Amino acid sequence: MTVNRVREYVKKFDSSLEPIEFEEKTNTVEEAARALGVESAQIAKSILFKVNDNFGLFVTAGDVRMNQKQVKFLLGPGKPKLAAPEEVELITGYKIGGVCPFALNKEVPIYLDRSMNRFDTVYTAAGTAHSALPITFDKLAAITKGKVINTQLSE
Repeated sequence: MTVNRVREYVKKFDSSLEPIEFEEKTNTVEEAARALGVESAQIAKSILFKVNDNFGLFVTAGDVRMNQKQVKFLLGPGKPKLAAPEEVELITGYKIGGVCPFALNKEVPIYLDRSMNRFDTVYTAAGTAHSALPITFDKLAAITKGKVINTQLSE
């Protein structure tokens, strides 16, 4: 099960990290925020973008939209697109709604939007549409080795 994969992976870095599992689906920012009793911005969205054959996983606060120009700058020339659901599952190992930045199937660059740093805790998906992982921004950056970026586009 993918939650166990995430659990085992993050425990290597911090034994106190523990995914939360829910009965209800939490695959949208709003559903996850409601289930956790937090504001939507605290939900960390993990979105796989591609430019031509270059992929990158972008993790942002729930109230932030990705700047397409920045995606293009980071992934190379061409038109940025959302990866297709099959590509997301192949590369990350997770279905849309449960994508997290841990224990990916394939190594891709991970970009962490600094907008998440305004919270003591953010919640990433933990591999399924019924899970979340509470984590600090600093631990998220350390575990993923993600590059911290600033998108500056709020919804």
